Parts: sequence; C-alpha cells; structure tokens
Amino acid sequence: MREKLSQRFHGHRTNSSINIGINVEKPKESCRDNKCPFHGSLKIRGRSFSGLVVTTDLHKSVTVEWERKFFIAKYERYEKRRSRVRAHNPSCINAKEGDLVTIHECRPLSKTKHFVIIEKTGKDTLFKLKKEFREEAKVTESTIGQLSTPPQKIQAEKKKVERGE
Repeated sequence: MREKLSQRFHGHRTNSSINIGINVEKPKESCRDNKCPFHGSLKIRGRSFSGLVVTTDLHKSVTVEWERKFFIAKYERYEKRRSRVRAHNPSCINAKEGDLVTIHECRPLSKTKHFVIIEKTGKDTLFKLKKEFREEAKVTESTIGQLSTPPQKIQAEKKKVERGE
C-alpha cells in the first residue's frame, strides 16, 4: 500500500525495480530519478542503439556516438558516417566517458533528449588515446593556420625539444 501511495504522489517506486519489457540486466543500485525506466515512471518504446559515450558534460545527460555505413550509389561503395544522440543518464546506471552503452527511445525528455540509457555493456579501452589524438590534431591544425612557418619546420622543432637539444 505504501509503495502505491509513494508512486501515486511522487511518480516513482521506492526500492523495487520494474520490468521494462526488454531483456537487459537491471542495475544493482537504486535511484529516485523519475526519468529512470527501472525505478521511475518512464516508458520506453521504439528504436534502440548501441554506442560509445563521448561526452558527459551536462547533469544526467550524455552524448552517445556510433558508426554506420552509408551507401553511395554513384560509386557503388560504402562510406563511414557517425551518428550522435543526446541521452538521459540515470544515476543508477551512471555511465562515464568511454563506456559502451545501449540506449532506447522514449518520450521527449527535453528539446534534444529522446533516448535513455538502459544498460552499460562494457568499456572502450582506447578511448583516452583516441581523445588525446583528436585534441592534438586540433591544436596542430590551429597553430599551422596562425604561423607562417611550414609544417616540416614545426615537426623538426618538436623533435629537437623531445631530444632535449
């Protein structure tokens, strides 16, 4: 009875997790998030994707990215494209950057969020290396545009610094 009253007035269950209709592992921790499909009142429907958490810059929000292949009819070839989607990150799942996750579609939670994380499936071991490489590439591109010296001289200077000359 108490659980029904709590759900009616607060919109979420107290300590139990509900069956969301998909065969996924339920989170070990509990949360009091109303937008959690396991402990809140959020219903999931529609499409599901698996991807990599790229950013966790906002509170309870993440950006999930995955690669897909797009067919170009003129060349009869495929090209790689990336899809990026904002998703809600419930506190019981608490996905971090570099985690592989499964997301599922739900009602619009905000202007850009229409998905929620339902499961953490693993961790990308090379995520930090890839991120550092991208940041380094951005820095070199911006410095090449500002400097009048050619890139070969910049690389030679870097090698001198690394050697300690």
